[in-house]
Amino acid sequence: MSTSTPLRTALIGVALAATALVPLQGTALAAPSGTDTAAATTAVSTSSSVSGIEDATALALARSLADPDWNREVRRATLSADAVGLGALAGDATAPAGRKLAARITAADRGVAAAKGLGSGAGPLLRLGLADASMKDRLARGTAPLVAAAPSDDDGASTFTAYDSRGAAHELPLDSATDRPVYLVDIDGAKAVAEGLKVIDKTLEAKGLGPTAPSAGAGLSAASGIDTTRIDSVRLSDVEEPFFKGDAEIFTLVTGFGKDGKPRVDTVEMPYLNKEDTTYYPGQVLVNWSSYKYDMADAVMMEDDGDTNYQALAKAIAAVLLTITDQGAYIPLVDALLDAIPTSWWTDDPDYVESWYTLARSSSGQRNGAAGNGWMTVSPYHVPEL
Repeated sequence: MSTSTPLRTALIGVALAATALVPLQGTALAAPSGTDTAAATTAVSTSSSVSGIEDATALALARSLADPDWNREVRRATLSADAVGLGALAGDATAPAGRKLAARITAADRGVAAAKGLGSGAGPLLRLGLADASMKDRLARGTAPLVAAAPSDDDGASTFTAYDSRGAAHELPLDSATDRPVYLVDIDGAKAVAEGLKVIDKTLEAKGLGPTAPSAGAGLSAASGIDTTRIDSVRLSDVEEPFFKGDAEIFTLVTGFGKDGKPRVDTVEMPYLNKEDTTYYPGQVLVNWSSYKYDMADAVMMEDDGDTNYQALAKAIAAVLLTITDQGAYIPLVDALLDAIPTSWWTDDPDYVESWYTLARSSSGQRNGAAGNGWMTVSPYHVPEL
């Protein structure tokens, strides 16, 4: 899909959901029939999307809270931490309803890993926490909670669905908190990004485009160390993440031409970069120049949403970059990489965050992003050999 500069700029201009905490009670909908409920709970392990698995899991968990002992166990766990692993919580349960739920959560975790293209090595990803910290007091006082899947920020909806212990659905507003505590079922984003970047690295390496792909002459500077570009500080005005989903999960794809003349992509995990309008000082290496033929590289910053499939992303990037040949001079690869992003990423709230063209080995000082959504200050940094 071609993504012009005006379109990318317009997408970045999408505002985050408002965070005003106005007490509003959601509207109750008709409770699902027994057949519908059975179908929904079966979907925990069969849905092909992360959001579908999360929603089915939320419904199953909500109904399990009819067991008062299990309800108390879940309440204690969520009051003691911002987020808890859902599989571990159910697996360690003493209440029958929790133990019964454990196998379903295990199946759901496998489904999430498959839907995100992570494979079996990712381990448990589903977790549980309150939608907002302000709900803790009401939960501690015994107010009956609702359970919802973490709402998608990609479909333009103004409401999301939560379930009570009878299985009844309640439509809740996205831009304000309710007068009942709401448990959110979502995934461990930091873990998903770390595992996802491994998938991208492995896939691109197999195509000769990845970070450890053979590069003729790549070790020539190793005897005296390597030259890098370091991020001294970075700030984003919009991390593309609404309030109810918590911290953003940011990563960057660095692109350029390898020593062998092929385009290459290096993945950079940025777990610290999770709040908008906050300046971070990571001192993180962004570009290792010993891997590149030219003294120029580009950087594209992305944010993981729940349905990001890293295997699909890696294959799409490889398919586009393999069509680009070295013309004997540096050419920016940002537009090619953005064109490779699957269409599903370009929706109401984009997962593209920012990009920087033509970072040079000598680049120093503040560099503003092309989309006007952020900046970073960089400096040359030589890493000596041991």
